[in-house]
Amino acid sequence: MNPPRPSLSVLPSLADLRSMTRAPRRDLLCGLTVAVVALPLALGFGVTSGLGAASGLVTAIVAGALAALFGGSARQVSGPTGAMTVVLVPIVHHYGADGVLTVGLLAGLMLLGLAFARAGSAMAYVPAPVIAGFTIGIAAVISLQQVPNALGVPLPHGEQVAVVAARAAEEFGAAPHWPALLLALGSAALMLAGARWKPTVPFSLAAVAAATVVAEALHLHVTRIGSLPPSLPAPSLAFLDVTRVPSLLAPAAAVAALAALESLLSASVADGMRPGERHDPGKELFGQGVANLAAPLFGGVPATGAIARTAVNVRTGAASRLAALAHAVILAGIVAVAAPLVGRIPLAALAGVLLATAVRMVETDAVRTMARATHGDALVLVLTAASTLALDLVRAVLIGLGVSVLLALRAAVRGTRLTPAAADEVPGGAGTVTYRFDGPLLFAAAQRFRRSLADVQGVAAVDLRLSGLTAVDATGAMALKDVVGELRGRGIEVSISGVGQGHRRVLESFGVLPAGPSPDRGAIPSAVSAPAP
Repeated sequence: MNPPRPSLSVLPSLADLRSMTRAPRRDLLCGLTVAVVALPLALGFGVTSGLGAASGLVTAIVAGALAALFGGSARQVSGPTGAMTVVLVPIVHHYGADGVLTVGLLAGLMLLGLAFARAGSAMAYVPAPVIAGFTIGIAAVISLQQVPNALGVPLPHGEQVAVVAARAAEEFGAAPHWPALLLALGSAALMLAGARWKPTVPFSLAAVAAATVVAEALHLHVTRIGSLPPSLPAPSLAFLDVTRVPSLLAPAAAVAALAALESLLSASVADGMRPGERHDPGKELFGQGVANLAAPLFGGVPATGAIARTAVNVRTGAASRLAALAHAVILAGIVAVAAPLVGRIPLAALAGVLLATAVRMVETDAVRTMARATHGDALVLVLTAASTLALDLVRAVLIGLGVSVLLALRAAVRGTRLTPAAADEVPGGAGTVTYRFDGPLLFAAAQRFRRSLADVQGVAAVDLRLSGLTAVDATGAMALKDVVGELRGRGIEVSISGVGQGHRRVLESFGVLPAGPSPDRGAIPSAVSAPAP
């Protein structure tokens, strides 16, 4: 029997489809619960993105269904998220709604490319402080984005969320509009208090419903969502202008990177909540690619795995991807049946729900623990959070990763040691000194190693033992070659011993050791004299 082609390995397997029949009743109930939680979030994030509440609902329905079917996590729930809206707001500002839809389409293609390249495994290398700082920054941005709607003022002009929030506060101060603020604060308070009292109950919908009833009963003059279409629009590529594609590639890359990062992070969170479960990163990226290819055709914004909705899905006992699929179908049914009622929801109520969501995103205990762990972890966390707020999410993650790498290199350099192991006098008064090197000989430690070994004085020979060498790169190998040449130029013989096979190939390629058969065959002695450069 021929093995399956790698190109088909990202598609749903028969086992994935059969799993949907194990506990359909429980999965449908979980899907209903998640839909109740997702409805106000989809509306709110659609409004915040700048494309409107209907766009958020379309994304939750179309992307939610396709990502559930094709994704690599059995319990992942996808749709519009706060992190994605943070990236989309400046894209809307610069390129308009058509630009956002084109960016989503391009990001979908990029995600498919990442899936086939099996790039999902890279998520394992993102340090925890980077993720924590990223989450804090997103929470801060989402909170600031809600200020205009919470205060009941028109959205001020500007790209920086902090500047826009400040201008909204100034407008409110000049002409206070208390009904919107009270609805927002009341919705947020009800959601937060309810979450502490009964975490499994979706108080977000209760908060929105209560605010809508109050606004209707008291005839409050507050801005509402407005009319919503009772069904999905027909798919269309009318938004696509191929002449604009080159200018949209960079924003699309940022959206694709964020979609990949957040989706894989959310899937990992789902795995942690259900020990023994493991998602397939390649399939997950493929599912998100398909979802983001399709959503723009119906007017939806780019989507990603949603941590909060995924957590609700897992906690309520979802057994398969049927729960996430059902959540999308139920949302479509709600829109079809109750579109006029949904359109009467005050924007201030959605702002309150998203404010509460931002507060709940931050796990204060975990953040406090990381901040106290080491100064380096605290620095990475703070820098990532500040960069997310001041710059953008992708650059913030890159900055966090860059600082983490530098700190790791510094720790590696500090972990390297060149220590005298023994000194034996030889006839004539000259001697041999033996050094042991422990740790990685990488570019960051290369010059320090070279200086230390070059300082040897008054000896006839140096025996360098590298059995403790854990890694070597080109810079380290060249530094070793240079210092050996310098010592030999001063008349000091150098022998190198204990080199592992993996490191031997690197040193041989730079001429530090003579090329020869593998030591497994016994042809290379345990100690060899380094050749003259």
